[in-house]
Amino acid sequence: MAEADADGTHKTRDLQNHHLDSTIWDEVALHDGDIVVASYAKAGAAWVQRIVAQLIAGGDAAASVGDTATWVEFRGRPKAETLAALNGQTRRRILKTHLPVDALTLSPRAKYIYVGRDARDVVWSLHDHHMAAADAWREALNTRPGRVGPPLDRADPDIRRYYRTWLAEEGRPFWPYWDALAGWWAQRDRPNVKLVHFNDLKGALPEEIEGLADFLGVELEPERLPAILERVSLDQMKAKAGDGPPGGGIFSGGGGGFINKGLNGRWRGVLSEDESTAYKEAAKEKLGRECASWLNHGWRRL
Repeated sequence: MAEADADGTHKTRDLQNHHLDSTIWDEVALHDGDIVVASYAKAGAAWVQRIVAQLIAGGDAAASVGDTATWVEFRGRPKAETLAALNGQTRRRILKTHLPVDALTLSPRAKYIYVGRDARDVVWSLHDHHMAAADAWREALNTRPGRVGPPLDRADPDIRRYYRTWLAEEGRPFWPYWDALAGWWAQRDRPNVKLVHFNDLKGALPEEIEGLADFLGVELEPERLPAILERVSLDQMKAKAGDGPPGGGIFSGGGGGFINKGLNGRWRGVLSEDESTAYKEAAKEKLGRECASWLNHGWRRL
């Protein structure tokens, strides 16, 4: 493992569990122009991947995330297939990760986009995802050789209990949230790192697409923007979920189990006032006031 340098660009740990094996990144040679889309699960990475794929393809209707994006550390795919998929790409590459930044080595050759979302919305979407997962998918992850740590159990059907467990036990049954977000936040001023927020994508999608194009050095012809907007809408994301991240065929109801509602605020009226207060206090304690405010609202309301 690489030694950490003073500004945190080298990895200092590995993250391995039923879903993730960060060690595969040690075998990935990043190319000039590579794009790494990072987030916690269900925070909006698939949406940003589709936007980026459309930008790279110039709004080509035939372009799909499945053709261009690879979730590198996902254990559900054999490592050899993942590396072959990366090495076989002919367009500018998009790599997806759910890892904290200290489980990666930031390369000056690549651009990094980190997608943030209110953790309460993340958990609600994660619960939908977990509940929709087929038993065969869960068992495949649990029994694949090389799993580190406990297996992934079925989802607790009680969303409030699921949320309280996730908050109190650092992301259980998936992986830690706060330290990963804090690590990416600390990299926000790097010229090759851009933080985007789910709320901003929902509220100002044309402007966010233009900002991503500028960050990636992609020329966005104005006449192509309406078609791109249509192809990256949440309705289209759900309809074409099978083209995107791994999973359309392993969720109840097909790809809709991966791209669910895309809604925010479903926790309102479900969580008690004390539960919401505990979340806000945890966010400030773990992240600091500025990052916690961004997490809850996005850049446009910071």
